[in-house]
Amino acid sequence: MFGLSDLVSLVISAFIILPIVVFLRESGYLIVSWLFGVIRPRLTIGSGPRILKIGMLDIRKYYHLYSWFSYDGLKRKSKFAYICIYSGPILMNLTLALLINFLVANGWGEEYKTFWDRFVFYAFYYVLFDVVPMITVNGKPNNGMIIYEMIRYGKRVDYYNESFLPATSDVEEEYQENMKEIKKMEQERKEEKGED
Repeated sequence: MFGLSDLVSLVISAFIILPIVVFLRESGYLIVSWLFGVIRPRLTIGSGPRILKIGMLDIRKYYHLYSWFSYDGLKRKSKFAYICIYSGPILMNLTLALLINFLVANGWGEEYKTFWDRFVFYAFYYVLFDVVPMITVNGKPNNGMIIYEMIRYGKRVDYYNESFLPATSDVEEEYQENMKEIKKMEQERKEEKGED
């Protein structure tokens, strides 16, 4: 039976654990890309209007699940570099899940066992859907498919021309355009309310 404690657990899972796991997943791209001389990296957390931008960290108003990594280029480009970068999120979540699972199994964090069990579950969930090569709902390959194609063919073989990871410059330009549209819509609403 679904009770109040289950509701609290669901809220904690959906609004705390899952966004943390997604953030850590995206930071896997960032950490690995540093090894190859990433140019203008940005880790965006959430969507919608910007709340805060500190260096490469961009925090948006609606944070739930939607986070991404972007960069403008690499100083050391190679097939190996791209394979490593797309492996970054997989390795990050896998390493954290195995480490936390090991620690909990050895008595660490016992009082928060349920929290850590859920954390490990979501980390493995993302590993599973990142590592198994597949085409996603939007028709683009997941990280596993990108890695597979880079190893097998030495290049991407899907029909999309756009980059898998967006350029930071393009992301910022799109954000500024979206914010102009939002301000324009807000102004139109204020004018409509003023006429009534």
